Amino acid sequence: MDTPASHACGLHAARLNLADYAVRFGDAHPPLTRPQALIEAERCYYCHDAPCATACPTGIDIPSFIHRIAQDNNRGAARAILEANPLGGMCARVCPTEVLCEQACVRNANEDKPVEIGSLQRYATDAFFAKPGAPLFQRAAPTGKRIAVVGAGPAGLACAHGLAVRGHDVVLFDARPKLGGLNEYGLASYKTTGNFAQKEVEWLLSVGGIEVRTHQLLGRDITLDGLLASHDAVFLGVGLSGVNALGIAEPTATGLRNAVDFIAELRQAADLSTLPVGRSVVVIGGGMTAVDAAVQSRKLGAEEVTIAYRRGAESMSASHVEQEWAQTNGVTIRHFAAPKEVLSADGAVTGVRFAATAMEGGRLVETGESFVIAADMVLKAIGQTYVPEPVGQSIALTGGRIATDEEGRTSLARVWAGGDCRAGGRDLTVEAVEHGKVAAISIHATLQGI
Repeated sequence: MDTPASHACGLHAARLNLADYAVRFGDAHPPLTRPQALIEAERCYYCHDAPCATACPTGIDIPSFIHRIAQDNNRGAARAILEANPLGGMCARVCPTEVLCEQACVRNANEDKPVEIGSLQRYATDAFFAKPGAPLFQRAAPTGKRIAVVGAGPAGLACAHGLAVRGHDVVLFDARPKLGGLNEYGLASYKTTGNFAQKEVEWLLSVGGIEVRTHQLLGRDITLDGLLASHDAVFLGVGLSGVNALGIAEPTATGLRNAVDFIAELRQAADLSTLPVGRSVVVIGGGMTAVDAAVQSRKLGAEEVTIAYRRGAESMSASHVEQEWAQTNGVTIRHFAAPKEVLSADGAVTGVRFAATAMEGGRLVETGESFVIAADMVLKAIGQTYVPEPVGQSIALTGGRIATDEEGRTSLARVWAGGDCRAGGRDLTVEAVEHGKVAAISIHATLQGI
């Protein structure tokens, strides 16, 4: 077995030739051409009561927009998408369509391949954003109501847009310098090339009626009580700001960091060649963040990248497609590996010692065997948690997140919540959009006495 020190070469930037960065971090899935889109659209059966639309968390009328693409009516297709999902462009890029709408496609019954719904959705929205023309949405008459939206991620943006369209004045607060939340800071660069997250935000804000205030952290710069005193309602889309610990000793060592911070730094880097990465990288976790961190480590020039997960492949929250994507990009996935010790020497990470695990009688147990994976960079990607302190103790929680009804109402009057901070969700961008959309309808009805 290799000793930890045998592979520890330290973190280095510029592991690649400069020209390689643009190639490696280019669009992972190039958009459909017009002929490809028309051919794919013709594969749709345009089902009545289509199961694909039922499977879409935002309820997009999928047969309708695909039919419009087939008629070469891209603006009409984009309208059908964006009316149901104002962040339909980003969702087309990052939504796990393989386990949502495409899994429900009736073509799966007779063929191996469903209609490429996600790619068609991107085709329509890209065509619209390239030449938007006249606005798709017009604001209703002013209502005189003022709503605070805290958090400009997918849930907050969708809520702000829904409220603004209905004539309300919205103040959108976010702690970071840019809007977008995980769309801007938390997704792999190769999924959202060309600064798309900000282009979508600019379009969404163009409806008017939304005042933006960045660098505003709840609990530091603003408080829930203060917002309730100066606004008619508050929507909380604050996400998950806490990062789960490994549950073992974590040395203060160079090369050990949170995967979400690594991804955010990469997303905001003006020059990818300046980012240091290890030669041998271990990512601990089994979700989308783990996959994004691992693949991007490889693309930055790491020679060996391993995702280590304590259970089997079927238990990973990253979809099967994402797991295959990691492996296709040279990432090794090591299952049934529970971290026991982060190894370090001279202030730098040298590897991780794992216990081998197995399922026995429906329980995960350690087998008694252990092994070491050498690494000079270890990324923690074992999930994030809701931090309640900034919001305060006045809102009830369920399972460590904000408890709401189906419309997003919290236990505190005039306060709604949505996105990852809300209990019971699947931590999907598209579901966060639906939370914000539904909450906007509920807030509007409540304030208007409907």
